[in-house]
Amino acid sequence: MSETKATLTVGDESWDFDVKQGTLGPDVIDIGSLYAKTGRFTYDPGFTSTGACDSKITFIDGDKGVLLYRGYPIEQLAENGDFLETCYLLLYGDLPTAAQKADFDQRVTYHTMVHEQMSRFFTGFRRDAHPMSVMVGVVGALSAFYHDSTDISDPHQRMVASLRLIAKMPTIAAMAFKYHVGQPFVYPLNSLDYASNFLRMCFAVPAEEYKVNPILARAMDRIFTLHADHEQNASTSTVRLAGSSGANPFACIAAGIACLWGPAHGGANEAALNMLQEIGTVDRIPEFIARAKDKNDPFRLMGFGHRVYKNYDPRAKIMQKTCHEVLGELGITDDPILEVALELERIALHDEYFVSKKLYPNIDFYSGITLKALGFPTTMFTVLFAVARTVGWIAQWKEMVEDPSQRIGRPRQLYTGAGSRDYVPVSKRH
Repeated sequence: MSETKATLTVGDESWDFDVKQGTLGPDVIDIGSLYAKTGRFTYDPGFTSTGACDSKITFIDGDKGVLLYRGYPIEQLAENGDFLETCYLLLYGDLPTAAQKADFDQRVTYHTMVHEQMSRFFTGFRRDAHPMSVMVGVVGALSAFYHDSTDISDPHQRMVASLRLIAKMPTIAAMAFKYHVGQPFVYPLNSLDYASNFLRMCFAVPAEEYKVNPILARAMDRIFTLHADHEQNASTSTVRLAGSSGANPFACIAAGIACLWGPAHGGANEAALNMLQEIGTVDRIPEFIARAKDKNDPFRLMGFGHRVYKNYDPRAKIMQKTCHEVLGELGITDDPILEVALELERIALHDEYFVSKKLYPNIDFYSGITLKALGFPTTMFTVLFAVARTVGWIAQWKEMVEDPSQRIGRPRQLYTGAGSRDYVPVSKRH
């Protein structure tokens, strides 16, 4: 990274700070010494103008609609590769050879089972517990079972923990689903690929044979790939912040899951589907479109536009195609929610209001419809997001742990509370 200087002037005083340039994206002003030099902090709620790290993993250009994993466009990876290839890329920095891919796939596959005692954890939850609450608890408890991969100073243990999390997350997610719907757990099958294995663990029952539909498995694999990482978002930053204290990787990923659960983050596709159900029928769409355009109406169209992408979300293009493939394969044509979704999609791509504000259908819009068609209840949507995002969290955590410049996270504040006061015993207060 080449460096220039930026000058900060406050009143009659000026200070110089390094300006760092990355491979892509805007330059950043290194203010690490700001307090030492000026006695002041910056104020940046939400950290929207603050870079907390340098990273080689993911790059987003929201204005141009670009998403790169290790330099590779997301469209190419989702169209031509598979999820475990993407996992290898995010973890190791480059695409695998055929031999490396086979070895990695096998190592992940043979870590998919969880300790048998973990099945007892699930019986401690109520049947109507949200699957994400179950995920937070069970994933956090992994450190109680796998003591041999919690020493973050050991590179081998870090990699073993990484593989275990990628491998066991779909098994845990499927167990959470099965417990939620009152069906027996289905064990992983090593002869199946990652996505097919997950679908089988979710939808197979002991009473009959289950055959994986390759088109649905491919759709599931693409959903995982498209959600694998998304730079320094809320949950990823949470994982990094938790990891900066030296916490074990299982605890860090559990923290990421907890953050992802928020409706402003991982719950967006569930919110999009709930909105479609609220609209209900095509004839009611004009009413809701009018409400969306009314600044005084609190109603918002979910699944349109994106905080980061000011252009078409590159993931949405792939997800749109995948969505229609799934619907076509399953022959779903008379679902009123689907009819509402397709009409909203048509309007958003042609209506001047949507086009001018760049409110394109985003990945959450299409993934919500697709996951519903695959048979998942809305309560499972964020769980599937967590399965996919685990590799991104782990890659980011691993990068942070191996970065000698990283320190424990300690955001500052602008204090606006009471000034210094003297304590008065309760007996003397009036």
